[in-house]
Amino acid sequence: MVSNISEISDLLHKFNTFVITTHVNPDGDAIGSEIALYEYLSKLGKTATILNHNVTPDNYLWMDLENKIIRFNPDEHKNLIQKVDAICIVDTNQPSRLRSLENYVLESPAIKIVIDHHLDPHPFGDYYLIDDDATSTGEIIYNLIKQSNDIEINKNIASALYTAIMTDTGSFRYPRTDPQIHIIAADLISSGANPTEIYSNVYEEWTPGRMRLLGEALDSIKVTANGKIAYMVCTQSMFKKTGTNEVETDNFTIYPMSIRGVIIGILFNELENGVKISFRSKGSIPINQLAKEFGGNGHLNAAGARIFNASLNDIIPRVIERAILYSEGNIPPIIGQ
Repeated sequence: MVSNISEISDLLHKFNTFVITTHVNPDGDAIGSEIALYEYLSKLGKTATILNHNVTPDNYLWMDLENKIIRFNPDEHKNLIQKVDAICIVDTNQPSRLRSLENYVLESPAIKIVIDHHLDPHPFGDYYLIDDDATSTGEIIYNLIKQSNDIEINKNIASALYTAIMTDTGSFRYPRTDPQIHIIAADLISSGANPTEIYSNVYEEWTPGRMRLLGEALDSIKVTANGKIAYMVCTQSMFKKTGTNEVETDNFTIYPMSIRGVIIGILFNELENGVKISFRSKGSIPINQLAKEFGGNGHLNAAGARIFNASLNDIIPRVIERAILYSEGNIPPIIGQ
């Protein structure tokens, strides 16, 4: 059921116990949205628990000094998922992206509320607050809190929402950045968010290993399609050599996209059991459609896919072959994998 803010607000006021969760490898929008929603529910006198498949990335731990976010353990938490009144799924609308929580969430009798800004929601929830024109899920939750008009946004909520919006807008430079999102950011700053500290916490706390990984990734960059496509590769051996993992490639896509003339940038991450692909594009190139060809999805200019039981040697040529068509303006019909 597609809902509006008023309906979702009524549900949050009606129920008393909640589980909040998000997608595998949570980013700033996911973590910030979870923290903000948790704080909001707590201010309403509700009991909420955040359960995630992954541990929180190091550069977002500063938002959760009280350890509100718990890594999901079936033995410890399956009964909780069964007993709560509602489960709020934020920043994803695909149950498969919940990974270890997927079956427990699907089997729970709890009301499922999906709050997200991505296209093509899977019909597993009971209520959907979807705005695919929003810059971020954080923007949607901001509007939910403001329109509910029952609490004051404090520093914790403001900082979490500012982080969500900042990271999903590429620090306010992606195409959906408009006057309204700057007005929202200004309000969050007035409510206690510190832009300098938040940016530093998120982007200026790299480990030496991550910096070395970036060096290896930059060295892997290849340019094709007459300079219109650039892609980079991070392999398992690179992760082991630098003591890092795929989570630490967050935002690496800005580098192939920074090359003059490039309109499609792609990052391939080798997983232990497959390949993760991050797609970016400029202008009107529907990179989410390319992602769909490989089982993924996303937005017009930013999307992703995760392919299991596949190798880089198999996937890279297939993806580049299809990407070339997009770079030439020949947007093809979606084909099977």
